[in-house]
This record gives sequence, structure tokens and C-alpha cells, in this order.
Amino acid sequence: MHWADYTAKRLSDEYESQVIASGITPSGEFHIGHLREILTAEMIHRACLDADIKSEYIFIVDSMDPLRRVYSFLSEDYQKYIGFPLVNIPAPNPDGTPNHEGGNYADHFLKPFLEALREIGVHPKVVMNHGTYENGEFAEKIDLAIKHKDQIHDIIEKISGRELPENWFPYNPIGSDGSMDGVEVTRYEKPYVHWKDRHGVEGKSDTRKADGKMPWRVDWAARWGIHSITCEPAGKDHGAAGGSFDTGIPICELLGDKPPGKMVYEWIQLKGSGPMSSSSGNTIGPIEALNLVPPEILRYVIARTKVKKHIDFDTGPSLFETADEYERLVSNPPSGEELNKKKKVARDTITGALRLSQVNRGVDASLSIAGVSFRHLAMLAQIKSNDEDVWNSLNKSQHIDGRPNDALIGRLSRMRNWINSVHFPEDARIKIQEKMDLNTREKLTEKQIQFLLIMSDKLKSCKWSEKEISEKIREATKETEVSPREGYVALYMLILGVDFGPRIASIILELGQDITIEIFSKSL
Repeated sequence: MHWADYTAKRLSDEYESQVIASGITPSGEFHIGHLREILTAEMIHRACLDADIKSEYIFIVDSMDPLRRVYSFLSEDYQKYIGFPLVNIPAPNPDGTPNHEGGNYADHFLKPFLEALREIGVHPKVVMNHGTYENGEFAEKIDLAIKHKDQIHDIIEKISGRELPENWFPYNPIGSDGSMDGVEVTRYEKPYVHWKDRHGVEGKSDTRKADGKMPWRVDWAARWGIHSITCEPAGKDHGAAGGSFDTGIPICELLGDKPPGKMVYEWIQLKGSGPMSSSSGNTIGPIEALNLVPPEILRYVIARTKVKKHIDFDTGPSLFETADEYERLVSNPPSGEELNKKKKVARDTITGALRLSQVNRGVDASLSIAGVSFRHLAMLAQIKSNDEDVWNSLNKSQHIDGRPNDALIGRLSRMRNWINSVHFPEDARIKIQEKMDLNTREKLTEKQIQFLLIMSDKLKSCKWSEKEISEKIREATKETEVSPREGYVALYMLILGVDFGPRIASIILELGQDITIEIFSKSL
């Protein structure tokens, strides 16, 4: 059983209907690392629906979270907004200065992310946390948290090992200047929290409004009950022993609710660069990723991986393997009943991953097949600048019959973006030489030069197909007694100026007979 189907079944044994949640703080640009939590939750929601289990997926935006520091992409003008709820801060201009006409900070970073989620097939009910405070849904939980202040204080200190300040309070009021920093609570008279801020100004916050918020560990535990959440995957930072999930469980119970079961996911890492981090700049944004990678393949990367296993996201060489693995499995899905237990588990896991990888739930996975390997399409996209030339070539090679389908059209568009980006692997990059220069020629042996001369003659009379070209290469290596490797190196040096690259017979085929023979004649 796929991990999402297993979780759905486990949840159905405990609850009649499900509320699956994920959340995010819109403090800066999002990266695809955030998709691990979101797609984990969304795939569990889909698995519930597929099993006829009533389910809702909500996406909670922590718009009441304060600005904690001036990030590298912000100007120093934002220093005055530290401690302000993100929803109350102006959005930044491209140069990092506040844009007082550009809406609020939270929406500025959230809108493009939601757009990327729609493109990848994620359509949650979006819950803005400041709205939950504004409409009074937190009021009862705030009152209970204040009444149980000492118990919550002890829970956090005991479980997390953190020492809380002496004046710690389970509610942070907004002071006279709009910031929650430096505001000291003086007393509580339901529904008002009285305070004195760092400027000496005294005031009161109405707990039925967005006049303040609870600290993160209490806020999270409270909203499990407010939204009746039955499942919310947590990253390993929050899910680690003593983390906010562990403190949230008893706090949630203290506030009169049943906490969801603990489910911890590993992070997505950029291959060779470690965990993604907005603050360090070690990121790829979801929109950038979707410009390079088809959405169903991005979903597949997460769907095929167990929740507790980290993912190395690679927009370099391994993307070829991942995309082609997806195509192969969709074209030939695993089947068969005469399997041992281990193979049945593998089959069911793959089948589930392919089902959950589709952008639109319930759509046949075969509709997302491009019918052309990533590597072959990368080669064509570099040799042929016109899309129609690519389609003509694929018709000739019988990869397609007639016009390309939508999946292939989208894949070629993304392929061109990938080729023009810094992420495209250098060993797959093709730059055709008009002729071999003297420096390159000097790197070849006399036998290799002789091999190229014989190849030139053979190609003039060759039936122009990849099979025939490959056969001519084999014949020429035997006749000149060069090793197959030496022969291929000579061809790469002649045509690309390097000693490796994509399948040379495919490149020669796509260049065409006239251009190929012209390169030989100019170089030898």
C-alpha cells in the first residue's frame, strides 16, 4: 500500500471525516522544499477521497506571524517593522524598499506561491490565520491558555528543555507602534489583555480580534482544535523530540481538544547543497522549478518517496533518469498477481505514486506521457531551434504519429527553459562545430583521423537512419583497428569539440546528411 493510502486508512479507523492541514509563514519567497509538506498533506487528502473517505484539505497561512528580522532581500527601512504581523507590513519593492501602494507583505509572497500550487494540481481551502483571529475563533483558546498559563509554561519547559522568560505569557499583544516586541502584559480581564509597551504606552488588546497572537507553540496547538484537524504532517524540525509537535499535543489536550497523530516528514535538499533555506539563498522557487520540470514529474518525486526519507532534488543529470523512469512506468505499469510479498509492496507503491502524481485527480496517467525520452528531447531541442522541426524529426523517427500531444508540447517548452538555465547539465549540452579546429585535431591519433576519413566516405552512401549510422561506425572502427571508444571520441571531437556527449549517432541523424558531410569535409 502506498504511504498516502496507508495513512488514509489509518485515519479512517480513528475519525469519520478528515481535515488534512499544512501551513506556511509568508516571510519571503517560497522554495520547492515547502512542497514536501504541502504535497504530503494533499496526497493524503486525495487518498482519502479515492477511498470514499470524507476529507477536506486546508492550507493555513501564518499571516499573523511577526517579521523577525530584516532579511537579506529587504532594505533597512524594514527595521521599523520588526515584530509587526506580516499582514500589517507593506510589500517590498524589487529593490527591497517598502511599497506602500503594493498591498501587504504576506499577500505579496503568497500569491505567486498559490499560483504555482494550482499549476501542480493543489487546490486547498486557504485559511489566513489573521482572519481566524479577527473573527474571534481564537478567543476561547486564548482564554483557556491564559487560565492554564502556568501548566503550559511547565509543559514547554519540561518537554522542549527551553527556559522561558519569567514574564512569559501565552498571548502577545500588539503595542502602540504596531509591534509585538517589547510589550509586557500587566493583567487580563476577559476579553481584554492589558499591556504596557516599550514606549511606556499602556493599552489593551481584545482577544476576539487580531490585536495580538499566541506564541507559535500555543497557536499551533490551538488551531488543531479550532479547525478540527485530524492530520498535519510536520517537518523534522518541528517533529523532532521536544519540538513544537511534542509540546503541542498536551497543550491541545489542555485546551479541550484531541490532537492529530504525529507524522514527521524529511526535507527536500538541493543535491550537493544540503537542505533548502530561504535565508541562505540555497533554493529553487516552485515557479522556477515548474518552468523546468513537468508538474506530474515534480509530484512523482515526492509521491514515490517514503515520508521519512529525505529527497535530493536535482535539476541536473538525474532529472533525465527521473523523467524517463516516470515515462517508463506509466507506459508499462507494474502488474501481476504471481508475486512475492516484497514485489507486491513495490508494485502497489509504484501504482499509488503514479496515481497521485497526476495534476488532476482521477485522470488517466497515460495522458501525461510525452512518448519521447528526456535525453532525446534535450538533444533535439538543442539542434533544432524551431518546434516544427522537432515534430517533423519525431514523426520521421516514429516517436509520434502526426501532431504532438499536450504533454509533449509542454515538455519541449520546459526543455528549452532548462537548456537556457544554469541547471542544465554540461555533459548534455550540445554545441555543433562548423569544423574541427587545429587544436582539437592535434588531440587525435593518426588512426582516429583515418577512422574519420573512412567514416566520411561511408556516410556519403549511408541510408540515413540511426541504425545504419551506428552500423557504419562499427564498420569503420574494425577497418581502421581503432577501439570503439577511440572511434566515438573522434566523432565527438569532430562534431562537438569535446570527447563525450549524448548519443552521437542520434546527433548525426538529426544534423542531416548534408550538414554532417560538410563538417567532415571542412575538418579533414
